[in-house]
Amino acid sequence: EMRGETFAVVGALLLGNSLVPGAAIVRDGRIAEVLRDPRPESLPSDVLKAEIVSPGLIDLQVNGGFGVDVGEDPEALRQLAAHLPETGVTAFLPTIISSPAEHYPRVFAAFAAAQDASGARMLGLHLEGPFLAPARKGAHPLACIEAASDDLFATLIAEPSVRLMTLAPERPGGLERIRQLRERGILASLGHTDADLETFVAGVDAGAAMATHLYNAMSPFGHRAPGAIGAALVDDRITIGLIADGVHSHPASLQLAVRAKGPERIALVTDMMAAAGMPPGRYTLGGQEVITDGVAARLPNGTLAGAVLTMDAAIRNIIRWTEATPAEALRMATEIPARLLGMSDLGRIAAGAEADLTLFDRELRVVATIVGGRVVYQRKEEERGGR
Repeated sequence: EMRGETFAVVGALLLGNSLVPGAAIVRDGRIAEVLRDPRPESLPSDVLKAEIVSPGLIDLQVNGGFGVDVGEDPEALRQLAAHLPETGVTAFLPTIISSPAEHYPRVFAAFAAAQDASGARMLGLHLEGPFLAPARKGAHPLACIEAASDDLFATLIAEPSVRLMTLAPERPGGLERIRQLRERGILASLGHTDADLETFVAGVDAGAAMATHLYNAMSPFGHRAPGAIGAALVDDRITIGLIADGVHSHPASLQLAVRAKGPERIALVTDMMAAAGMPPGRYTLGGQEVITDGVAARLPNGTLAGAVLTMDAAIRNIIRWTEATPAEALRMATEIPARLLGMSDLGRIAAGAEADLTLFDRELRVVATIVGGRVVYQRKEEERGGR
């Protein structure tokens, strides 16, 4: 659905750390101006209203969803991009877990072929692995982690669509890899790591700016050996990815993370896989069978294999389980991930920014989603009552 050239989005706008009554004037796909408490007569005739208006949600870790798995099929990426706005997401990184070397060129080809996708923007790929710690593999195939070579790394970082790589700093050559990622402008995130605190800090010194899904698949916190978790919680240079589903981490652990890092250093991620947005059943993650009961997604051996979380639910969970205000929780899903990617025209309601906006009701359920000034999702009226 196309709207007029110029329209206004009116509601409590996320501006900095506050929700402020106002209007965002959208013109030619961008936010032309932001008005606080505008008089109705100063607005264009075309107006969209919502209780809460946030920048579009940005998810840095999407393995799949709505029945499809990110991989070699461009159609799966198109389906993901089309459906994610239902959850308020306007931009995302399709995410590939550790794979055989020959799989990556086909993934890159699929990403290139899916550039015509409509809906949420695909900002680039997140390669989760394969340069990970075998002891912290989680649902990643061990063979792919063990086979990962320097030649493969050189091939992967030469691919322009790669925006983020998760790797373990303690692997031989790990710190040099982080430096190379940084030189190429690729975000390096430490994860699936057995590093002690000192090695984790060395990875940050080398240029890593993020920790992948804090608490999961990393050396645990001990008061004498704080490990990767302790390092990530106390180092202000690190922004943590957090899966707020109550399965990957206990609500008290999420509360601890919010207290330790604050909203400035948390990026909510879903880590969603094919079963997200779908009924319980059998799905795939990186080609492996995954079973979900609607609460958690697991390999047949019981290992957690991605999440069935959606980003709008993550925001509601973090508000319910921690001291984060609605404004702070929304920042964790908008401004903070955009900042990690170095994209100042996303994640903020500001003049000149892209008109990517998510409109919510009072319960923070998605009412409409706008990408580049186009309404790409609108909730049906009959759903507004009892949901």
